[in-house]
Amino acid sequence: MIENVRISEKAKNQLITLKRRTGIQNWNVLCRWAYCLSLREKSPPPPENIATDSSVEMSWKTFAGSDENLYLSLLIHRGRKEGVKIDKINLNNYFKLHLHRGISYLNSAPSSSIESLLAGFIKE
Repeated sequence: MIENVRISEKAKNQLITLKRRTGIQNWNVLCRWAYCLSLREKSPPPPENIATDSSVEMSWKTFAGSDENLYLSLLIHRGRKEGVKIDKINLNNYFKLHLHRGISYLNSAPSSSIESLLAGFIKE
């Protein structure tokens, strides 16, 4: 249902900062972490119109890797729980909201390494 993953210019700049702070050079890895971090939140992502105007774009397969069905199933499950109509357009928008919220969360974490970045999000 999701074919391409695109991000906003603001999110691109946040990912560049994260790449520099953590040493992780692949957009898809950081985007996966961001997506999962947003899904972990109990509240739905706030509705907003996100312009995916940056040069960062990847296929869903690149984003999700061999776990593409898992990531899509998580999105569908969460969407159903929150009353999102499950169709291509709505799922794409809902995914974009989760991805961008997660990127903001990752970027706001005070960290200088992968370990400190992840430690800030582990709940006891």
